[in-house]
Amino acid sequence: MLKYLIKRIFMLIPVLIGISLLVYVVLDLSPRDPAVTVMGVGEWTLEQLEEKREEMGLNEPLVTRYVKYMYGVIRGDFGRSWFHGYSVSSEFANRMPYTFRLGIYANIMSILLGVPFGIIAGVRHNKIPDYSCTFVALLLMSAPNFWLGMLLQIYISVNLGLLPVAGADTFWHYILPAFVAASTMTAQNMRITRTWLVDVISSDYVRTARAKGANELTVILKHALRNALLPVITTLGVHFATIVGTVAIVETVFAVPGASVFLINAVRTGDIPIVMGSIVIIALFVGVVNLLIDLIYALVDPRVKYS
Repeated sequence: MLKYLIKRIFMLIPVLIGISLLVYVVLDLSPRDPAVTVMGVGEWTLEQLEEKREEMGLNEPLVTRYVKYMYGVIRGDFGRSWFHGYSVSSEFANRMPYTFRLGIYANIMSILLGVPFGIIAGVRHNKIPDYSCTFVALLLMSAPNFWLGMLLQIYISVNLGLLPVAGADTFWHYILPAFVAASTMTAQNMRITRTWLVDVISSDYVRTARAKGANELTVILKHALRNALLPVITTLGVHFATIVGTVAIVETVFAVPGASVFLINAVRTGDIPIVMGSIVIIALFVGVVNLLIDLIYALVDPRVKYS
């Protein structure tokens, strides 16, 4: 296990280099001149524009700029915002807890709602409970996040006054955005649990457990469900790893000052240091989460062995 862990950690290095280089090149190929973007609309001469380009290091070769940037990344320096002047890493760290909490609450909701109903649908497959759960799953997957979010704001927050409309000050502020973010995840967990449970229930070892006299609850929870959880864990890991990119609409609708809104605003304004730094941090986060998911596999299924 230790050998596998070390191997996977070293495998993250070329992945991060490849992602950062690709994004750096794509941003450099943008037709928008960064110097013009920073100077904005106004009266400036070509000499002033050239001085700004020299100040920003844009006259240096692409490879030189990339190497300098990655050297700063190794030291923990992801650059500074062109428009606001703050440190990218510091601002991202200040905003990430909001997105992190939203992701945790959304994943918890998707587990509490998706897995139990997936079990019901799997155990009672091709019957009314199965059809009902499938209908709900399709409904959740079809509902756009922005529409569902505004619908809940109108009826739950404005009309009934049960929960805050927007913000992220207390736990109650996260309930509606977490439910909206968890809607698609809940549907996926429900369908995956149902599909794999139906397949596992028909396997030989489950039939053997029943033949030995084990009660149905033990058969489902101990024998069938544990083997059907691996794809669910994979799905949860992917959802949590990519949470920064998937909750941008939710954070916008509910005014959550998270990392997703931070990145989207930077893309809109052309603040390349924020875009570049955010993507590198997100890539590192995704790699670490995927590694943890692989390690959790061994805890859930002892048959999983790493060479």
